[in-house]
Amino acid sequence: MTDNAQAAQLDKHDRIILRILQENSNTSLKEIAEKTGLSSSTIHYRINRLIKEKVIIGFSAQIDPMKVGKDILALSLIDGKYGAEHSKKLGQKLVKIPGVWAVYYLLGNIDFAVLLRASSREELKEIVDSIMKIEEVERSNTILVLERMKEDSRVLV
Repeated sequence: MTDNAQAAQLDKHDRIILRILQENSNTSLKEIAEKTGLSSSTIHYRINRLIKEKVIIGFSAQIDPMKVGKDILALSLIDGKYGAEHSKKLGQKLVKIPGVWAVYYLLGNIDFAVLLRASSREELKEIVDSIMKIEEVERSNTILVLERMKEDSRVLV
């Protein structure tokens, strides 16, 4: 569940390229070249290197969940039953539940923070019920989000 990847060595131009691609991954090589002062071929080389080094792990459309009917957002704080490799077993089960879009293993009084998206209260209840049916779950406290103030998956580089 943990990823102990070593940080990549990024220079100023790499960081600019990453910022541009996070804003709009469809930005052309020519546009990126104009914004960085580098040639298109250099941009192409750098992007391929960033992909090879797994700094860039994919290109995808960012969809506003509200626009596709997933307007219920909740946070479930989960305590697991302790046992051999409980966190790994529980984490692997949590990530497979439809409606779960993020799972974080925590250090502290709570074992996991799980972000949930649903299109109705009934769907949210089904997600929470699925969590509670997992053998390794001791208890869960689900909190409904009333207003989304900020949600941004970009990484500041």
